[in-house]
Amino acid sequence: MGNMLRWLIFAPLAGVVTFYLFTLMTALISGEFEAGERFETPSFDINPVAEDIKVVKRETKIQKVKKVITPPPPPQIERQQAAKPTEAIASIEGAIPEFEAPKIDRQNFKIQVSDRDAQPLVRIPPIMPPRAEKSGHCRVKFDVSPEGAPFNVIATYCTQSLFERASIKSVQKWKYNPKIVDGRSVSRSGVETKITFRLADERGNIIPE
Repeated sequence: MGNMLRWLIFAPLAGVVTFYLFTLMTALISGEFEAGERFETPSFDINPVAEDIKVVKRETKIQKVKKVITPPPPPQIERQQAAKPTEAIASIEGAIPEFEAPKIDRQNFKIQVSDRDAQPLVRIPPIMPPRAEKSGHCRVKFDVSPEGAPFNVIATYCTQSLFERASIKSVQKWKYNPKIVDGRSVSRSGVETKITFRLADERGNIIPE
């Protein structure tokens, strides 16, 4: 019922609007159409005439090279040659005087060397035992041969027994000037020395014995 009522109200209204639009369109179409002014389309000519380009020639004049005169070499100075001596060397003043060589008795000739005790030349440091936990030392006694080599090496005292073998091996590698008595090298007995072992911790501090 509602839809029917709405249709009865809007149908006449739609007819009136349609008629008005139709009348307006008819009035617009019936008017005379006047064309506007016609504008001329401009035209352009690009380079209508080709002009000849003049090439400018540069004139270069080559000048004549001047003749270079090489200077003469520098004069050489003549070196004077020394004249040979005409007098014998023995006649020149200040020459070494003649003298007789001393006579040497080869049978009784001896070079006297002063007596001396055995002197150390080379001392090889000992190797720290890997089991060592602190520092220590050993007192070693040995003899020196006429050739300067230690022998009969013994350890008389060690703070720890593990230092004994390393001390003996170290002294056996040493080298001495042998003992001299009356110009001859002889054995030296009873040489004593001290071998010290210093063990450090991670910070570089020495661990006491």
